[in-house]
Amino acid sequence: MKNIAIIGSGATSIYLLKHLLDKMSILKEEMYSISIFEKNAILGMGMPYNPITTDLYNLSNISSEELPELEITFEDWLKKQSVTFLKKMEIEKDKISKNEVYNRLALGQYLQSQYQSIIQNIKDFGIQCMEYPNTEIRDITYNNADKIVSLHSSTKVYEFDNVIIATGHQWEEDDQEKSGFYASPWPIHKILPQSGTFHNFTIGTLGASLSAFDVVSSLSRRHGKFVTDSKGNYTYQPYKGTDNFKIVMHAANGWLPHLQYEQEEPIREIYRHFDRNALYAAVDEEGFLTLSTYFRKFCVPALSKAFQKDNLTTQSKKIMNADYTFKDLVIDMAKKHEYDNAFEGMREEMKQASVSINKNKPVHWKEVIDDLMYALNFHAELLPAEDHIFFRKEIMPFLMNVIAAMPIPSAKVLLALYDANKIEIVPGYVNILESQDFTTIEVTHNDKQSIHLYPMFINCSGQSAIRVEDYPFQSLVKEGFVTQPEVLFKKDPRGMELTTMEKEKIIKKENTFFYELSGININSSYCLVNANGDTIEAIQDISFAHSSGLRPYSYGLQACSATSEIVVANWVAALHNKTSLDGELKEVSKIYEQDPQL
Repeated sequence: MKNIAIIGSGATSIYLLKHLLDKMSILKEEMYSISIFEKNAILGMGMPYNPITTDLYNLSNISSEELPELEITFEDWLKKQSVTFLKKMEIEKDKISKNEVYNRLALGQYLQSQYQSIIQNIKDFGIQCMEYPNTEIRDITYNNADKIVSLHSSTKVYEFDNVIIATGHQWEEDDQEKSGFYASPWPIHKILPQSGTFHNFTIGTLGASLSAFDVVSSLSRRHGKFVTDSKGNYTYQPYKGTDNFKIVMHAANGWLPHLQYEQEEPIREIYRHFDRNALYAAVDEEGFLTLSTYFRKFCVPALSKAFQKDNLTTQSKKIMNADYTFKDLVIDMAKKHEYDNAFEGMREEMKQASVSINKNKPVHWKEVIDDLMYALNFHAELLPAEDHIFFRKEIMPFLMNVIAAMPIPSAKVLLALYDANKIEIVPGYVNILESQDFTTIEVTHNDKQSIHLYPMFINCSGQSAIRVEDYPFQSLVKEGFVTQPEVLFKKDPRGMELTTMEKEKIIKKENTFFYELSGININSSYCLVNANGDTIEAIQDISFAHSSGLRPYSYGLQACSATSEIVVANWVAALHNKTSLDGELKEVSKIYEQDPQL
């Protein structure tokens, strides 16, 4: 570990550097340089917070109290900024609060300031820190004999002992502007009208979650303004010449995200509701931790107490029934989020959310289930294949819609647009059809199909785990160092009800069945695992786009911090014990237990 490289300089890298700094008194004897490669000109921000990618009207969905600790809190940093800066960011100095959610440009400036401070503090330990802006790493090769990793830019090759891949979001770039189709909203500027013009037509989005709201927020402000009238009502006033401007969001269930809520413990912890020994005692003789066991042993007791705290007595008793399942919970709690009209439902929920925030009344059950799924994420390799399938199909949509927390200011924007007849939501599954001058989609809802045409249609379904053929460093794939992860079925899958796509991912090896996950194969220390099942200790990949096949509920800045802390803690443990980084999860999970912030 003499010289290391970090590919990417966004939030995951910043937290990695922070945890390196925390352990530098130990690590300084083992390394002499850290090199940071960033394909953009700006280091220390990351895609979601970069002015190249986002704009002033895109809100973050995390408050200061939810941010893992850096050199200074976001709240305190904002209070130290000039009036000029705060005015530019549309932030009122006397209203700065740890509970408030601010725009992503402000959060980006904060992250960059923390990055710069951390880098300087690492240098003070005598470690060289080299920064390479505007340097895209286009490929990586690895010499297994010499254990040297080579990073290839367009002009040069750099060699290192250890490389950490933290490239963050990886968006498709196959926009089809002729038909008005955009594979992602990013950078947001590509979908905005040119100065002095309007999109005087209906725009469609795939998805109605936080990414879709970024589109709504940015576009609506180019076509009108939000004002507070004399009665205190927040309204939208369209500009002249925008009569036909409207946004239609397509979502499978026709849901809008739940709203921001007060939390008793804003920072997630892996072992908050059970300990490591209890979890491993629940692993069966075949080495599986099934979802049904996890739900019964750990989720039920914690959620029953949480429901009681929320005065949901009936639900608290219901969940204790022996035959009550995880799917039953999803159905019951999703029903509370189902409305004939999603916007009117949001209007009602906003009253509850405002009480929760303004009167410091936590919504305990949401917080607890988020904790429990966060904990499960870091043990997901224990799940059998059938539970991985169920988690992605049934639980993830529930978490992303019901547990996801949209800021209250965002809800006010949506409702103002709805009242102005400038937005609607269409339920159903979307199939994008071949088209020339327009984007044509087929929507299936309640076994009925309908066709919709859009001059502009934007995929806002969010980042998904990639497959190895899309991995950005293809030499590692060709040489067998990067492989597709496969998980074992507990039972014969031939009797399961699976989609055609799911069936195609089943692999039979002799009499054993495996399921092919997205992402890449990594071990519990985030090291690459090659085609022979061997650990490549010199290369660790902590990009969510690459690891979320095996880590399905990794998201947000708290997961950025936890993931990078696991990497650093593993280095320290390996140095202390003079061992390798190829430990099993049962060994690595001791790190989760030692640090309460994981």
